[in-house]
Amino acid sequence: MVHDDEPVGLDGLRVEFDDPRAVSDAGVMLVATLAKRLGIEALAGRLVRLRRDRPGAASAGRKVMALLFAMVLGADSIDDCEVLRAGRTRRLLGGWIPAPSTLGTFLRAFTFGHVRQLDKLLGESLVRAWRAGAGPGEGRLVVDVDSFVGEVCGRLKQGAAYGYTKLLGYHPILATRAGTREVLHIRLRKGSANTQKGMLRFTDELIARVSRAGASGVKLLRADSGFWNIKVFKRLEKAGWEYSIGVRMIKAVRAAVEQIDETAWRTIAYPDEGEAQIAETTYGGRRLIVRRTRLVGPQAQLWPDWRHFAFITNRTEDIVLVEAEHRDHSVVEQVIADLKDQALAHFPSGEFNANGAWTVLGALAHNLLRWTQMIGLPDTTIRAARTLRRRLLQIAGRLTRHGRAWTLHLPARWPWHGDYISALARIRALPAA
Repeated sequence: MVHDDEPVGLDGLRVEFDDPRAVSDAGVMLVATLAKRLGIEALAGRLVRLRRDRPGAASAGRKVMALLFAMVLGADSIDDCEVLRAGRTRRLLGGWIPAPSTLGTFLRAFTFGHVRQLDKLLGESLVRAWRAGAGPGEGRLVVDVDSFVGEVCGRLKQGAAYGYTKLLGYHPILATRAGTREVLHIRLRKGSANTQKGMLRFTDELIARVSRAGASGVKLLRADSGFWNIKVFKRLEKAGWEYSIGVRMIKAVRAAVEQIDETAWRTIAYPDEGEAQIAETTYGGRRLIVRRTRLVGPQAQLWPDWRHFAFITNRTEDIVLVEAEHRDHSVVEQVIADLKDQALAHFPSGEFNANGAWTVLGALAHNLLRWTQMIGLPDTTIRAARTLRRRLLQIAGRLTRHGRAWTLHLPARWPWHGDYISALARIRALPAA
């Protein structure tokens, strides 16, 4: 009699890749079920309409889903999509899965207009997910806007260039939802693009998107000084949004800060060996809040003078609250880290529009992970994408059929099987789109 805990002689163990019932990353069924409830494949088939004479134009919805499933599992190249064709994985995911070469042809058929069709897919998916329970409703919505450098290898990638970081790559701009780490909007830009490039149009599209998705409560946009733009202030004010956006310490701003009376500075909590104070004034008729910091103690000689960090806001709450929440803008870096740990670790094509499509799909795949937790496990704390993949998706399985019934066999004693079953039950309870 063989016991489960009996050790195996690894040197003499035979290895054969011959199980046609095996399923690679069987836990992806959870995300596939959510995508089906949201109707993303049919939506992609309706919105993404390539010209029929272009290679790869057929079955756009199915090809979009293949890319999304692979990205959810951590794919950062087109070749990684091959894992979906192993064993009975494709049967679990609804049938035909295109080969990586077919998916590459599909992406290279994209023009800028087709990338905008994917933008609409991302926006409509957001509408459906928020209606299904992931949205803020009448609650407060805090949006963080930032950009990052997506580094690439090779000088033949169209649009890749050296920017302010001196790294070769692209310079995407994105908007995220604080607290849930969803990507609300994203746009790929050339590597040489200025931080503010396209910000005004991006803001207009963002305002319209969250409005269509049903966010009816107070909305706050946070950004650093790279996005300081008077026209953006006016657009946000016209739309009824709150904002807190950093400003550079140019000569005029520094002069306004120097006019602040010393008695107006209020000390706030700061790590040991340092000191921080805040105060406020006005600049250009708007509220300007300033935080200044310096070292104290033995290390003070490194930075003996105050360093100033300022931002403009239309908020009217107490300065301590407003300043603290502005600093929380840094949570956007967690979303960027998740994206770079998944699809946006690389930009796989040599063509700019193909990489633009890849970027939008990477954001949608990231959101599917976020919505899987938010809808399926609403009482749990937000986890990193890598943690969700390890616990809920990257599970070995076998798909078998007895009579007319299919069964997905997952490992016994899986540590997080309770979370999986609970999430699956909640997602299955959603009405079909």
